[in-house]
Parts: sequence; C-alpha cells; structure tokens
Amino acid sequence: MSALINEASPAAPSVWRPPELSMRWWPVFLRNLLVWRKLAIPSLIGNIAEPLIWLIAFGYGMGALVGKVDVGGTSVPYILFLASGSICMSSMNAASFEALYSAFSRMHVQKTWDGIMNAPVGLDDVVMAEMLWAAFKAIFTTTAILFVMLGLGISHSPKLLVAWLVLAGVGITFSCIALIFNALAKGYDFFTYYFTLFMTPMMFLSGVFFPLEQLPGVVHTIANWLPLANAVALVRPLFMDQWPADWWRHALVLLGYTVVAYWVALALTRRRFGA
Repeated sequence: MSALINEASPAAPSVWRPPELSMRWWPVFLRNLLVWRKLAIPSLIGNIAEPLIWLIAFGYGMGALVGKVDVGGTSVPYILFLASGSICMSSMNAASFEALYSAFSRMHVQKTWDGIMNAPVGLDDVVMAEMLWAAFKAIFTTTAILFVMLGLGISHSPKLLVAWLVLAGVGITFSCIALIFNALAKGYDFFTYYFTLFMTPMMFLSGVFFPLEQLPGVVHTIANWLPLANAVALVRPLFMDQWPADWWRHALVLLGYTVVAYWVALALTRRRFGA
C-alpha cells in the first residue's frame, strides 16, 4: 500500500528549476522603498561618507605623492584613477550590505518574507525584488558620489552617463552574489566570511588602488576574472573620456557572474524555504 502511495505522489519540484517570475515582485520592491524612505537621508550619508573619505584621504593625500598613473599608455592623475575604481567598490559595498544584512533581517529575523508570501506572491518574486532593491540602493549611492565627483572636477566626461549604466549593472551582479550568502546564513556573524575572504581581497586585487600590472603573474591572471576588476576595467576608461578596450569580454564576465549567482541564490533560497 505504501509503495502505491509513493508511486502516486508527485515528485517535489527541483530547486534548480528555472525562475518563476511575474510582475508581483514590484509590490515587494515598493514596500522596501516605502520603508526605506523614512531613513533615506541617514542612509545616503552613511553610504557616501566612507567612499568620500577614501577619495579625499588617498586621492588628494597619496595623490600628491604618486602624481600620475599610467593607464593603458595614458598618464592620468591619481585621484581620477582612484575615483573611477572606488565608485565601483562603492556600488559593490552598497549592494552587498543591502542584500546581506537588510535582506537577512527581512527574511530571517523579522519574518517579513513569510508575511509577504501569505499574499499571492511567490518566493521567486521576493528574491527578484530583493535583488533589484539592493541594486537600486547601489545605484542611488553611486549617483550621489558621481555628483560629488563632478563638483570636485575629477571628471566631466559625457561618457559618465554610460558609466552610470555600467554601475547599475555592477550593483545587480553583486546583489546576486550576496544573496547566495544570505540564503546560507544562520546569523549575522556568517557574513564575516563573505567580507573577509571575498570582498576585502577582491578590493585590493581589482585595480582600485593601483594598476593590475603591478601584481605578480599568477595573481594578475586570477584578478582579471574577478567581477570587481572587470567592473573597474569598464568604468575607468569612461572616466578618462575613452571607450573601454575589450568591453564585450568584461561585460560577458559580469553577465556570467550575474546569471550563475542569481540561479544559485534562488536555488539555495528555495531549499531553505522548502519551496
């Protein structure tokens, strides 16, 4: 009898099935926006204060010692070199913090996701909304930093508009990666591994503070495949009023990270919720 029941019961759907999406992610995104709107000013100050401190301290302080840096045969002021890399780092940090700490609070601590899924909204829609919301926070932060850089006269290239679009994509990439760790986390302490073992080394190996050519051969080869390094390779030439070389390769690397990371994050989140 039990064998017949087992044969009749349908198999559980795979957590690796394709995303089941609809426009129902929009109300979840809007809910996050309405909650965040009350804290928009403190959030903006907190998100741009650290990158601006880095920019002023290293850009003007160390820049006075370094002078200019050679980038692809072009000599540029160090502050422009640093600004074009640090804004990519800011997009990474803003997206990662939102997709880790804030998303984990809504998912695990506050049980907001459970409440949302009592409405006709699926888990896939919630994950999509969280990914896009983290990317929105990243582009909101980088937009504010871009205006400050324009005010400081670091770059006035019209290609900064293209850089703004690239930074939006960078936010999406890193929000997808961070959601993997959000799905695995049992507590906030787990995120220390992500920041210590992944983000911090990548920050120093992606050409933010010094050219990648300064790295040893093997490390240089590995660094060329890091998502932040490819983001910097796309954004820095745009700050210099140039089009990036091999832009398609860097874009494909970021797209690959985005697609794979989103799929893995969605699968792990489904497994966590038994969906």
